Amino acid sequence: MHTARGFADQYRQTGLTSAVLDADPHRLIALMLSGARERARLAVACLERGDLPRKAQAISEASAIIGGLNGALNLDAGGEIADGLQALYDYAQRRLLTANAENDAEPLREVDGLLGDIESAWLAIAPARTP
Repeated sequence: MHTARGFADQYRQTGLTSAVLDADPHRLIALMLSGARERARLAVACLERGDLPRKAQAISEASAIIGGLNGALNLDAGGEIADGLQALYDYAQRRLLTANAENDAEPLREVDGLLGDIESAWLAIAPARTP
């Protein structure tokens, strides 16, 4: 039997899938940054309520997204900016490992803040859309 929460989760997943399928490359990176931040915040909430299995899952998902962001960098053409982002993504991955191993919310908040800075800068350079 389907519950209201189950329907809501299914709808949210369908909406996310549609957003990803319709996204241009710039929008896709923005969605990934947002998704990683959401999972970092979810992990904090899970820690606060003692849901360690869900915390670990949220951290794993955030880590996978950051790995995808790192893999999307064009290190040959990106120069200093790409190198800096790679270092930041590597640092974020290490902070996520610390948060998971030590059940510590502070590294999660730090990762959320770092990704928020990147997200703001990324959104500020959005290409003009053609009608």
